Order: sequence, then C-alpha cells, then structure tokens
Amino acid sequence: MATAAKAKAFTGFEISPMTPRIGAEISGVCLGEELTDEVIAEIRQALLTYKVIFFRDQDISEEQHIAFARRFGDLEIHPISENKDQPHPEIFHLKTRPDGRTSGADMWHSDVTWRAEPSLGSVLRGRIIPEVGGDTMWSDMVAAYEGLSPAMKDWVCTLTAIHDGSGFAGYLGIPIDQWYERFPLQEHPVVRTHPETGERALYVNCSFTRSIKGLSQKESDWLLDHLYAQAAIPEYQVRFRWRENSIAFWDNRSCQHYAVADYSPAMRAMERVTIIGDKPFFDPQR
Repeated sequence: MATAAKAKAFTGFEISPMTPRIGAEISGVCLGEELTDEVIAEIRQALLTYKVIFFRDQDISEEQHIAFARRFGDLEIHPISENKDQPHPEIFHLKTRPDGRTSGADMWHSDVTWRAEPSLGSVLRGRIIPEVGGDTMWSDMVAAYEGLSPAMKDWVCTLTAIHDGSGFAGYLGIPIDQWYERFPLQEHPVVRTHPETGERALYVNCSFTRSIKGLSQKESDWLLDHLYAQAAIPEYQVRFRWRENSIAFWDNRSCQHYAVADYSPAMRAMERVTIIGDKPFFDPQR
C-alpha cells in the first residue's frame, strides 16, 4: 500500500507530514498574500499528495479566504448560504446552534456528493474554537479502497450509488419535492477515479449516499454499512486540533471528514469555502 509521506521537495514553503498516509502541515506561507502561480501549483501538489493540508495562524479577511480558494477553481454557493443576508455567499458558516447541537457534520462524509458535479475541495477556517474538543478527523478513501479484499475491489468497481441531499430541505423550510426539482438524485460510481492522480477511491458516505443501484434494499444496506466502516479505520486517518485562524484544505475526491461533536455547550464557529469539482467517473484503465 502506497503512503503519502514521500520525500517531496517544495520550494515555496515547508511541509511536515502528520501520518504516513494522510495529512500534512504547511508553514512559511501567508494565504492572504498574492501568491505566485508557482506556489499555488505546489500547494495543489501537496493537496494531491497528502489529501488534506493545514495552515496555522492565518489571520486573513473573508475576501482573502475567498480569493485563495478561487485560485483552485470556481466556487460553490451552498443553497443554505443563498437564503442568508451575508456579504459573501461563497462562505458557508458552520456553527453550534443555540440549543447546543452541532451542525450535523459528526459523521463520515464528503461534501455535497448530492450535486451532479460535487466539490473538488473545501477550505475551512476556524473562527471560534472550544478550549478543548472540536477536532476534525479526515480519512483516506484511497487507502480504504486499497484495503478491501481483491474480490470486493473488483465488485465495487462495477457499482453505482445514488446520492441525495434532501436533508437540507428542512434547513431551508421548503417542501421535499421543491428540493428535488432543483437537486435531483444523483448517480455516482461507488469507486471513483481521481481526475488528477488516477487513484481509485471509495466514493460513498453515510451522509448523502442512499442506496446501491440494482441491489435490493437489504443487499444495499449491508454493502454500504461495510464500505462506510472503512473510514473509521484509524490507520487511514489524521486528526487535527483546531486553533483560531487555523485553516484546513482537503480534497473531497479522495478523503472524507468527521467533525467531532464533543464540545457542547461550548461555541464553535467555522467558515468554509468550497471549490466546484467535476462529474465523478470510473476509468478501468487507470
């Protein structure tokens, strides 16, 4: 099994791998500056190599946050942000609710897989951080695929999953059929080929995947439970302790994340900018 902690030379910053497979912390770069194309290319390469990269002490404005993310592609506006009176709809605000409940991100998932073209990546900034708790974990879905048995790997590469984001209809206060008019169910391969690295990654998650096409409900539930469980294997994970103005940038095409909900009734407020990706595909030749 390949590992991410390879000897890679970067000239625009220093990088420290956090586990053998996934996660690295970058230092020596300010994301609020006008970074050169060469530094952006190196950050992109670090993202592809480590799947999630972290930056500390980034006291930048909302405009700079958006500008940095835009260097990697067009930006998504989440339907929840559309209905809020905020100056920058590109920023999706995630915070503890008044009743002390968390945002619902305390399960393994990849962002917006219910879209026809799910996100390339997310850039998340910590604004208000609990004194203790409130970590986020990421899990390597390439490792999760590679860890399956040969027969299971062959089978899941032939399957398609149905993804559904209708849980957000309740947040928006709209009827479910109105949600589906705008965001119909999407079909994505259970194993997707990464468009840049060619790696194969499991692409089902317990937040938005509803079933496996062509299987009975019982068969689908069994298989999805088995595939979901791969994200919980510690050897595939990295855990990040947030501080104010820390930033995490992860590749939604190759990893999942879990916001640990262990800090109530403390406050936690985050700001996420999401980069639009492309239609997931599986290429048997790669």
